[in-house]
Amino acid sequence: MDSGVSNTNGERQSGTPAAFMKDRRADALGDLRVLPDEILCDILTTLTPRDVARLSCVSSVMYILCNEEPLWMSLCLSIVNRQLEYKGSWKKTTLHQLDLPQAYNEASRRPLQFDGFNSLFLYRRLYRCYTSLNGFSFDDGNVERRENLSLEEFHKEYDGLKPVLINGLADNWPARKSWTSEQLLLKYPDTKFRISQRSSKKINMKFKDYSSYMQIQHDEDPLYIFDDKFGEAAPDLLKDYSVPHLFQEDYFDVLDPDQRPPFRWLIVGPERSGASWHVDPGLTSAWNTLLCGRKRWALYPPGRVPLGVTVHVNEDDGDVNIETPTSLQWWLDFYPLLRENDKPIECTQLPGETIYVPSGWWHCVLNLETTIAVTQNFVNSKNFEFVCLDMAPGYQHKGICRAGLLALDDVGFEDVEKNAVGIESGSSYLEVTRKEKRVKTCQSLEDRNYENGTNGMCKGDGLGDLEYSYDINFLSMFVDNERDHYTSLWSSSNCIGQREMRDWLWKLWVGRPGLRDLVWKGACLALNAGKWYERVREICAFHEFPLPLHNEKLPVGTGSNPVYLIDDYAIKIFAEGGLEASLYGLGTELEFLNVLRNMNSSLKNYIPSVLASGILLLKNGSYKVLPWDGRGIPEVIASSNLISIKHKEVDYPFGVWGKKQFEYQIAGKPLHESGNCGKSYSMWPYIVTKRCRGKIFAEIRDILSSEDALNLASFLGEQLHNLHLLPVPGSSPNDAIQMVKDPPAEWELFISILNKQRKNVLSRLAEWGEPIPSKLIEKVDDYIPHDLTALFNTFQNEREVGRSCTWIHTDVMDDNIYMTSCCPVSLSEESISDPCQAERTYVQRSNSSTRQEHSWYPSHILDFSNLSIGEPILDIIPLFLDVFRGDSHLLKQFLESYRLPLLRKESQKESVENSRFGRLSYRAMCYCILHDENVLGSIFSLWTELRTATSWEEVEEKVWGGLNNYTGSC
Repeated sequence: MDSGVSNTNGERQSGTPAAFMKDRRADALGDLRVLPDEILCDILTTLTPRDVARLSCVSSVMYILCNEEPLWMSLCLSIVNRQLEYKGSWKKTTLHQLDLPQAYNEASRRPLQFDGFNSLFLYRRLYRCYTSLNGFSFDDGNVERRENLSLEEFHKEYDGLKPVLINGLADNWPARKSWTSEQLLLKYPDTKFRISQRSSKKINMKFKDYSSYMQIQHDEDPLYIFDDKFGEAAPDLLKDYSVPHLFQEDYFDVLDPDQRPPFRWLIVGPERSGASWHVDPGLTSAWNTLLCGRKRWALYPPGRVPLGVTVHVNEDDGDVNIETPTSLQWWLDFYPLLRENDKPIECTQLPGETIYVPSGWWHCVLNLETTIAVTQNFVNSKNFEFVCLDMAPGYQHKGICRAGLLALDDVGFEDVEKNAVGIESGSSYLEVTRKEKRVKTCQSLEDRNYENGTNGMCKGDGLGDLEYSYDINFLSMFVDNERDHYTSLWSSSNCIGQREMRDWLWKLWVGRPGLRDLVWKGACLALNAGKWYERVREICAFHEFPLPLHNEKLPVGTGSNPVYLIDDYAIKIFAEGGLEASLYGLGTELEFLNVLRNMNSSLKNYIPSVLASGILLLKNGSYKVLPWDGRGIPEVIASSNLISIKHKEVDYPFGVWGKKQFEYQIAGKPLHESGNCGKSYSMWPYIVTKRCRGKIFAEIRDILSSEDALNLASFLGEQLHNLHLLPVPGSSPNDAIQMVKDPPAEWELFISILNKQRKNVLSRLAEWGEPIPSKLIEKVDDYIPHDLTALFNTFQNEREVGRSCTWIHTDVMDDNIYMTSCCPVSLSEESISDPCQAERTYVQRSNSSTRQEHSWYPSHILDFSNLSIGEPILDIIPLFLDVFRGDSHLLKQFLESYRLPLLRKESQKESVENSRFGRLSYRAMCYCILHDENVLGSIFSLWTELRTATSWEEVEEKVWGGLNNYTGSC
């Protein structure tokens, strides 16, 4: 800080000798003087730019604190709402983002200077901003350097064991010559690349603007291009390099490009930028090839938390967050504090060199000059089980994988062994009172061993001689086996979701038979596959079905309930939502099938026939099967006190109305409080149906012709027509169409559930985050009525034709539709005797004149366990977004076959066009926002241009506007 004094005009006054200067901090800060500068600066980052500007006028010290560049960098990145252009300082850049008049720009004013204030914290930060790293290389690093490394040598000496720096892998890449700042600027000046920074917002920047920023910036932690979508922004860059032969084994490559997690990044950064301490997501391994500049690396083996780093593990869902200093701060402030045997292994990476980082290794990177690099993460045979372990629900094992035994709280080895056994009942040693665990830094670690894969040891209080080993058998002992892995919350830090995880394992199981033993081990870690296999065997044995063969032991599909295809049978064990939710799922499905039979609806021809149903019970270590057809309350349930709702004596107490009451009970609650917290029960409802032959639509959608797709849309329209005409239990069959003046009484429960969901909609959308635009989340309150009754009072002053509650499937998605392949012939609907013939009828309706010799026809709709009652439009949402993927032509074809109204109509001809509640598009959009699942994520992934939308009305019109032209007919 300057020792001189400035008046308000910026003119210097004569200084005062330093010995007689009075410390102005106490007077300038008042009661805030008790807080250190570091805390004050951290608090300021939580304010808005306008509030910081106002606060800077309070006192001289506040003026100094409020005009720091690192503060304005943080403020700017938190409010970015358009193209980011650096204007020479972060305060000016922020003013530009806020579109403030030029009069507010202080470029022409000199900053005020004050004496009597010194801050070591501010000085260190300023020093870091202007530090030069010319002499900062570590040429005597202890990471092994290799050339001409064979695949066999790599697998034997390094893969999954220790880092290695390899030269020559990129010698033939075009990128070796073309990936320079100058060349990229010439070819991609207006291409937008993603910026990695400590900000909750995803920021893009044109390369020409970023290049300009790199040349003039003086930031401690500069903006860093770390773009996993660079192949979409600049496809030609993918042609400039190839995956080195050592790393081509990648099990994620069985996933579709839009399903696999981010795995490759373009990295560009100036001096002082870099990646602070972290472990790669999902415990994957990585390779990083440098094309330009120099990088300094520091690495620690798994379980060794670097000095200055704190690991946070959330005990509800296992989410892992790392609190770490910047790369430069760590090297300047923490590295000098390390004893020689506590230092990391290090190296300086030069252009053309590739570094391999094994699974679970901590690493930190500092760019010594402007650098350009490409990196990819991968899963192979050496780290596959670790990746599956990291996906598993729970928190203890995630902390252990990253922080070693420091993640344990005074736990004895006997307790660890107990957990490894997988006991089904009893309290878990993992249960502690805190909701978040802070894992401190391991100050000293002896006996480091990089060669044998154990990677050292760290002892905690009360742990005796328990040694930490980065070994899958050791780490898997810390998985919480008392959690039901099919129903537990999935950590938001996982690199893929639960649905994608099941899909990945199934595709590996089917597509790579040679890996089945390995895939089974991974599935047992992530999905409790071994336990579910035991249970399905018990069900098969009781009903005298064939036991599952080796290739039938893994659950199929992506649903939240384990499903097995064994011989001619499909067996589903209900687990989603816990025991009570599972009982309602099975009870509602059985009640619906009874209605279907009684009404003799043709829909029954397209639903697999039920062969058995019941409850599997585990008691005193033995399984017992109790048949149950959905009627009445089984004695084992009635005596268990596990059901929260007291049911009346009705035919199907766990039918759809009981299910709606249960939904009302849990609506609006956070997932970990809604009964879906993964608690393990000793009872599992199940259903056995006849196995469908053919293929799930999801597996063949990419090979269907346009005519096949239209045929499917017609089929689904016809079947949902039949579904939505079925009477709901408790109402008369003639009540499907009725005259009403106000919303029917049965809507009251439905509306009450919506209103409870409405209360926490903002927090839910904020938690889901990208790709939902944050500026739209802020406008939800203005778009959706606070009382959803308004949606059903559109015509309250007029008599109208209305529809009561209808059955809704709620889950018509690409994995719940079966397709068969056969030859088309013309048949009348009356002659239909099998599903394959039925689909020929829909071909005839599609008016196609020519067909391929063999085409795909829809044969069955699956999974009615999510059945509910409500508005028919709720079935259109998953259908349009998942099955049709936003194709308006398929939606139009569907509606032509559906032929039912989606909205109550006035009996009079008076128009309600001016009322948004009368728009089908508005209702659909409201339901999308309120939906329990992340429907909005699908919308903004399908229509990427909507990520820049400024209003929900814009999104509504683009996605659902076509519905407003639909009238339907009763």
